[in-house]
Amino acid sequence: MISEIPILPQNPTLKGQAELKQHIVYSQNSQELTLILPWAIRNDRTQGPRRPLILFVQGSSWTTPNLNYEIPMLSHFAEEGIAVATVCHRSAAEGHPFPAFLLDVKCAIRFLRAHAEEYGLDPQRIAAFGTSSGGNTVCLLGLTGDDPSLKTEEYAEQSDAVCAVTACFAPTDLPALFDYLKEWPGIDQSMAAYFGPDPVKQPEVMRAFSPVYRVEEGKQYPPFLLLHGTGDPVVPCAQMDALYTRLKAVNADVKAYYVDGAEHEGNFWSPEVRRVIHDELTERLK
Repeated sequence: MISEIPILPQNPTLKGQAELKQHIVYSQNSQELTLILPWAIRNDRTQGPRRPLILFVQGSSWTTPNLNYEIPMLSHFAEEGIAVATVCHRSAAEGHPFPAFLLDVKCAIRFLRAHAEEYGLDPQRIAAFGTSSGGNTVCLLGLTGDDPSLKTEEYAEQSDAVCAVTACFAPTDLPALFDYLKEWPGIDQSMAAYFGPDPVKQPEVMRAFSPVYRVEEGKQYPPFLLLHGTGDPVVPCAQMDALYTRLKAVNADVKAYYVDGAEHEGNFWSPEVRRVIHDELTERLK
């Protein structure tokens, strides 16, 4: 060795390293998820520590989520030792009306619990994080954990409950939201795709998948973190207010933040917003 060449330390625990695993099929209906996992020594996750998991659902207007959209942000969690799964679900635009999206994401949770040893996951520490329609999804996950009416036969022995929920600009009161959107071009076709073609039955379906109508007295819910831009032209921040108020009314653990002037995606993602989400999820997954 040459004395003038500096020596840097090695990384025996592989701290700060992460691996991307794509195209993992989790359901018989061919739905996929992407995993971002902390590196494992000798690539053997069965021998290392079990990692907590964030299950992320990207907003897609209940169509097909882009699994790559938030990879840059989500990868930082894996670098800190928290695994992340970003999950696809069936699209309402392709003939899969409600509740197909929710059944699929619940199936993904059960799949991940069933394969927890293979991926080095802690099945007791799974939090849900979502944006827009994905925020609606994760709110419903938090409010309907292990609801038998929303469980399919795949991995039915596993739980689909989550230990914490973080939702950004989420639709929470669908009747109010679609009344607000009633003048938008193509809204009738979208509503038929989401809620079925019969306008008489649509209000019942909308209520069933509105988190504000799922909150019940006397039930235990995981902690919620809600964030919403005050300038959102697509999903008004009154949607967050409605769920926050309803959760408060039943003494649930809920925190909320307005993002000053922020719209839907885009300028919503300030460093301060990311910090609040990061701190909440890492605290809940300790």
